[in-house]
Amino acid sequence: MPPRTLAAFQRVMAGAVNSIRLSLGIGAAVLALASPAEARRRPLPAPAAPVVTYAPRPTDAPLWFWNKKVDPAVGVLATVLVNAPAEGIVDGAQRAAEVNRAAALALSGKPDDTAAANRIVSSAWAAYVQAIKAPTPGMIYAYASLKPQNTERATILRSAAAASDLSRHLEQVAALNPIYSALRAEAIKRYKANGGFADEALIENLARARSLPPGGRYILVNTAQQRLWMFEDGKPVGSMRVVVGMPDLATPLIASYVHYATLNPYWNVPDHLVKKTVAANTVKTGLKYLTAHGYQVMSDWTDKAEVVPAASVDWKAVADGGKMVRVRELPGGANSMGKMKFTFPNGQGIFMHDTPEKELLDKDVRTFSNGCIRLEDAPRLGEWLLGRPPVAEGSDPEQLVKLPQGVPVFVTYLTTMPVDGRLVTVSDVYGWDRSPSKQIAAAEFLPTGARD
Repeated sequence: MPPRTLAAFQRVMAGAVNSIRLSLGIGAAVLALASPAEARRRPLPAPAAPVVTYAPRPTDAPLWFWNKKVDPAVGVLATVLVNAPAEGIVDGAQRAAEVNRAAALALSGKPDDTAAANRIVSSAWAAYVQAIKAPTPGMIYAYASLKPQNTERATILRSAAAASDLSRHLEQVAALNPIYSALRAEAIKRYKANGGFADEALIENLARARSLPPGGRYILVNTAQQRLWMFEDGKPVGSMRVVVGMPDLATPLIASYVHYATLNPYWNVPDHLVKKTVAANTVKTGLKYLTAHGYQVMSDWTDKAEVVPAASVDWKAVADGGKMVRVRELPGGANSMGKMKFTFPNGQGIFMHDTPEKELLDKDVRTFSNGCIRLEDAPRLGEWLLGRPPVAEGSDPEQLVKLPQGVPVFVTYLTTMPVDGRLVTVSDVYGWDRSPSKQIAAAEFLPTGARD
């Protein structure tokens, strides 16, 4: 850098040196994720002075500063942090100012100042990564491996130190995944256009999108769209309509794996439907109702349960809520599961399945189930998962067919999502953009049996 330019920069930033020395303890604090209401109330602070950058870091140099030099990645980080309130991180802009003051401190060339500046910027970067990789509120992570990974400070900084291009590394990590990246870009655009006030709905969507993987093969069920997407190499390769839970029995947020297809499935009738529908109609019309609908009464809810005589059940007590009994529906054309189902652990009795009620899939809003996900084209999903048509061998019930490899399933709720290169916004059918506490409450609902 020319001496006069360097001197000018030093004069501009000199006043910040003493303040940064007084605030060295601030650097270790974790960035604060705001509620949407808080984010909207906080306008954009005055932008920090741009960081002067020099040459890329030598392989044996400290991570951010060395010999009065600043890695270009410091400027990238400052820009990321200035825009971070758009992601719901309320103190991002203040952290950006700390990063810029650290650059001024490093220009003194004193080893202690350079070390302090490196600590400040490292803390700012680690805190930002931890904030954007926080688990999605209300999401059920059936497997620990599906939670956001590599969130330890030491891991974050080791990865940065190992990067051949630190600026590119920061940009890639901040992007998280293609869906998050697209939503983030729109959130920043609106944030700037709205004078530094963050978009509440986009912050909620970003929180749900941050649990999605950056690539690979997975299923995305977007309950806001009532649509299932099949992803390969991080890109959608197919989709279909689905029916999801009613607003008062909303399909929760789930991250899990599907390992099996079940052909000719039984349907275990949810307890509330046993009481409301099965028992009530049996009391009204007699045991012939059970026979006509292919219902069996089971001894318990275990895999070793046996069929018991329906006449032995006090159906009036079941209808009144004084007694509970397991009822399952035999496979067949009228079975609520259709010809196949795809289970994935979640502790909520939620799974994807075929359905005989195809007419519901023609509706614009498809929130009719008790929480489970009814598929427009279950055979197509089965073939994509298995690599061959999912055809049952004979009429035996509950034929389990193992997938060649487990496939991640992410059930989320995105009212705004990139589709074919543009952002598509749909109605907030569950009201979760306006009241995220309802989302968490829905995810905590634990039924005794399966939901359909």
